[in-house]
Amino acid sequence: MIQTLADALAKRGYDTLTPVQQAVTDPALDGRDLLVSAQTGSGKTVGFGLAIAPTVLGDTGRFGPPEAPLALVITPTRELAMQVRRELEWLYGEAGAVIASCVGGMDARGERRALERGAHVVVATPGRLCDHIDRGNIDLDAIRAVVLDEADEMLDMGFREDLERILGAAPEDRRTLLFSATVPRGIANLARRYQRDAERIATTGERKQHADIDYRAYVVTKRDAENAVINVLRYYEAQNALVFCNTRAAVARLTTRFSNRGFSVVALSGELTQTERTNALQAMRDGRARVCIATDVAARGIDLPRLDLVVHAELPTGPETLLHRSGRTGRAGRQGVSALIVPGNSRRKAERLLSMAKLEAEWLNPPSAEDVLAKDEERLLADPLWDDAVTDEERAFVEALTAKHAPERLAAAVLRLSRARQSAPEDLSVIPVDAAREVRERPPKRLKEDFGPSVWFTLPMGRETGAEPRRILPIVCRSEAVTGADIGAIRVLDRESWVQVAEARVPALLESLGPGGEIEKGIVLRRAEGEPPVASAATPPGQRPAPGKKPFRPRPPKDGKGPLTRQAKPRRPAAGKKPPHRKKPKGV
Repeated sequence: MIQTLADALAKRGYDTLTPVQQAVTDPALDGRDLLVSAQTGSGKTVGFGLAIAPTVLGDTGRFGPPEAPLALVITPTRELAMQVRRELEWLYGEAGAVIASCVGGMDARGERRALERGAHVVVATPGRLCDHIDRGNIDLDAIRAVVLDEADEMLDMGFREDLERILGAAPEDRRTLLFSATVPRGIANLARRYQRDAERIATTGERKQHADIDYRAYVVTKRDAENAVINVLRYYEAQNALVFCNTRAAVARLTTRFSNRGFSVVALSGELTQTERTNALQAMRDGRARVCIATDVAARGIDLPRLDLVVHAELPTGPETLLHRSGRTGRAGRQGVSALIVPGNSRRKAERLLSMAKLEAEWLNPPSAEDVLAKDEERLLADPLWDDAVTDEERAFVEALTAKHAPERLAAAVLRLSRARQSAPEDLSVIPVDAAREVRERPPKRLKEDFGPSVWFTLPMGRETGAEPRRILPIVCRSEAVTGADIGAIRVLDRESWVQVAEARVPALLESLGPGGEIEKGIVLRRAEGEPPVASAATPPGQRPAPGKKPFRPRPPKDGKGPLTRQAKPRRPAAGKKPPHRKKPKGV
């Protein structure tokens, strides 16, 4: 290894290289094009920095005066570009490197002046780099190596044409290194077109996805989803936590709610300016904020060194997104937790995502309020402050406290003060973890007469309001404590309906409903005593009007005689014949 790089690694505390770093620095691969599969957090930034070093540094181990760039590193997002720049600055610092960046959202004039002064390495996003190429601000004639970091993400974001323009403008004798989490057909085609006899490298981390991440899936009711996020954050109390949402609106809503609950929180979404996004990430890095709520696009490529917890407040749209989100934690050998908040009716989707991503998760109930408080007490007892000696400045006040108050009162005061500094946990409805699984297994239908032990419940919905069994069943199942297999007969009366529920599911149903029993706005499900009454004989089922329609009542004829029959309408004249002339009454 080049000595200046070895010195930089030693100062940074590197004892051993990660598998991807060892693979790409194999001396047998010097000068070769590389197609590397590496998961996020595997140390690939330092890896490709070491891989291209012999090409751009030469034998001296130091850079000469900065002129035209010698290497290009292209990333999908500005956050990732700035992260790569920081990594390369310390790695190439001993070698005297000058590194410039060209990313969207930054001052293009300042970038142009930096390129005119000269740079050894340019880190850029595709769109901004193409702008500088079109304006003649950058000279690519001296390029010796091009690195495409997270190439699959760039293709997914629609940068194919920009990448082809950049690679086409670079010298043909350059080295081309493609780093990608996966190698789909688009990446393979790009490699065949722009690489020369590339060496394919698949690190061991690819075969076992995210070995340093513990996946935990928490089954909740739909209305408790956000409360479960609060309890998960409180339970782990991670130094840095990242909460993912699918929309900007959800990010704004959670940011406001968590801020009101006392969390030190920042938001990261596409509607923020570059300055606001940079400030948000800096607040996370320096400890002013501990929770970042973000969308997928805004969080691409960000790296927070102390990120121990990722929470999926809303399930991701695909397995790649799940891996990308979770890959923000468990990096560089650190252990992380990826928590999925799964509403009961979304369990099949969550299991499908995990299966497609080749991941296994532990299915649990979210931490209850009692679990969170118990964890707080555990952390309080383990606090290293208990081992610190009393200082001279503190001694007088400590002696005054111990003389005035009993030890148990002092301990209670410490506990209360500790709890007062934290946001109070939420009380959550408990759903049996296996209850949602029964939806996936779809047990065979059984005859209602063989339903078994059951309890009847009533709903304030009847025939007069258009109630039908097919409308009532999904309303009852909305509690997420019961499924269609737990519902027996449904009896619809004039002003109310009776629903038969399996006796084994009654405690879970009552727990999910709460004391008010409201299952939907204005609809209360109550436990009934006994059996439902028999339908009234005055309105037999065959003669009940359809919902929303009035029954037909025939009118008597004008003369008041004869049977009650519908009045005949006057016939229309035959085609081509005029109706008989009628004289207008006088005065009209």
